[in-house]
Amino acid sequence: MAQSDTIMVDSGVIDEGLMALSARPMDYFSLLKPRVMSLVVFTGVVGFWLAPARESLHPFLALIGILALALGAGAAGAFNMWYDRDIDAVMLRTKNRAVPSGRVAPDDALGFAIFCSLLAFMMMGLATNWLAAGILAFASFFYSVIYTVFLKRSTAQNIVIGGAAGAFPPVIGWAMAGGGVGFEPILLFLLIFLWTPPHFWALALFSNEDYKRAGVPMLPLVRGVKSTKIHMMAYCAVLAAISILPYFLAYQNSLYLLIAAVLNFIFVASAVKVWRSDDLKDARRMFGFSIFYLFALFLALMVCHT
Repeated sequence: MAQSDTIMVDSGVIDEGLMALSARPMDYFSLLKPRVMSLVVFTGVVGFWLAPARESLHPFLALIGILALALGAGAAGAFNMWYDRDIDAVMLRTKNRAVPSGRVAPDDALGFAIFCSLLAFMMMGLATNWLAAGILAFASFFYSVIYTVFLKRSTAQNIVIGGAAGAFPPVIGWAMAGGGVGFEPILLFLLIFLWTPPHFWALALFSNEDYKRAGVPMLPLVRGVKSTKIHMMAYCAVLAAISILPYFLAYQNSLYLLIAAVLNFIFVASAVKVWRSDDLKDARRMFGFSIFYLFALFLALMVCHT
């Protein structure tokens, strides 16, 4: 993508040098997508907490590792904001982000993303181990390049394949503790991987016009609304089955089974309601609940571990 020293904001032109001088620390912080980062960090913490060898890592070094995970996830978000600044500018949901609104120059956003990525990799490797650092680097590359550059604008399955990047944090947390990569962290990976499509497709349903205006081939635009809703129900059903496996594998106690059952009942019921209704408010409610669902499920995994 060609870079220039000016950027269009509304109907005017702003020099990037002036933008760099006027950018505030909070503008750069917003590039890290802090709300998304918080959920990423939480699932990473849960992965670390569940690892049998977590006590072998000094608490201070564990804290550094968690900060590295947050920084790495944020750096990938910053790269995404840099690359997607053209489509962000035409979408109502994203037009006020720091780059398309002109608060941060594109070149500065890219430099910030690269610096944070390298810093996160080094922090993770030096504080914990290089396996965790390698998985973090791969996840960041997958989101930044595979998803953002190649998948997002080319296939309706963008969020299905790209969602793998967001599923790595609990695996990274587990690896931080020196636990390698076994079946349990892979199970945590699958929970987020299966949760991602219905979560984002609910967003795509009530933001359909935004994605249409930006030319992003989300599933509702390519396959239609009805097909999308059927896909959402299918993913929710598979997620419900996978989410109770920790109990049957003796990783979790009966309280977890109860919590998971209630959460999945509501999530599947939400998907069914979206399928039966043309009211976009139902999709918006499902999107909101999906965030709570993942947080509550991973909290239960941490609290109810046997």
